[in-house]
Amino acid sequence: MENIALIGIDLGKNSFHIHCQDHRGKAVYRKKFTRPKLIEFLATCPATTIAMEACGGSHFMARKLEELGHFPKLISPQFVRPFVKSNKNDFVDAEAICEAASRPSMRFVQPRTESQQAMRALHRVRESLVQDKVKTTNQMHAFLLEFGISVPRGAAVISRLSTLLEDSSLPLYLSQLLLKLQQHYHYLVEQIKDLESQLKRKLDEDEVGQRLLSIPCVGTLTASTISTEIGDGKQYASSRDFAAATGLVPRQYSTGGRTTLLGISKRGNKRSELCWFSVPGYSYKNWNTSLASWPTGSGSCCVGKATLSSPVLWQTSWPE
Repeated sequence: MENIALIGIDLGKNSFHIHCQDHRGKAVYRKKFTRPKLIEFLATCPATTIAMEACGGSHFMARKLEELGHFPKLISPQFVRPFVKSNKNDFVDAEAICEAASRPSMRFVQPRTESQQAMRALHRVRESLVQDKVKTTNQMHAFLLEFGISVPRGAAVISRLSTLLEDSSLPLYLSQLLLKLQQHYHYLVEQIKDLESQLKRKLDEDEVGQRLLSIPCVGTLTASTISTEIGDGKQYASSRDFAAATGLVPRQYSTGGRTTLLGISKRGNKRSELCWFSVPGYSYKNWNTSLASWPTGSGSCCVGKATLSSPVLWQTSWPE
């Protein structure tokens, strides 16, 4: 195993397929392992580069490999797909991972720490609860509208429900159903507040998060999201790379020498942390830039504000 220079692992829940190459790119070993057997095998291998797709369980595996003295690299699955040759199977996927990892210009994903993954889990559950809260009010609006009762959109239906039930002759079982939905809404609100409190406590222990909180208009949710997604920001060569990774650089569709720029993609995170800088209530009135005179709410202003804010966030995330 001394001549192994690169190992590609196709991760699974219970089975793991590896493809080993020498420094010339020639395949020297292939095998299927269970999780315990894979760890045993890699523990006996000399320190080498091990590439994997950035998928479920990959960050844990990257931390484990670092403990064993290896050099893990995570690749976005969309960059591995073009290297899959012919029919798809687990060994072919592992070989494609090796091919992608060997490209000089390949971009890799920074492995997350346990703390970052735990905070990300809190964010995902909170996002799910917020969506459920919106679904609950939408259901109540729809049920009332079926009986000719129109209520302003949003949470107004929650506060006005008691009055609506008194003034209308809705069927008893429907009134009881609406009251249950109202209780469910209040339950979701309490759960969201509890998760936000947990995020704040976790952020108090996070050095990067505390630095991000010093930036104007950056609160708990924004700081914790950025800290979870980018960590200390060292994986980005510049603030523009960071802005591009979060989808704040305009998408490009250029051909034949003609440059065509589209809107920002927000591909990094749909609840993009930097979108808070483009809402109508935020402005750069005190900033000595041409953006101060741009009309709030326009597409160009949104792109400009968000992209202008990214260098501040990226530089602040770096350790002092």
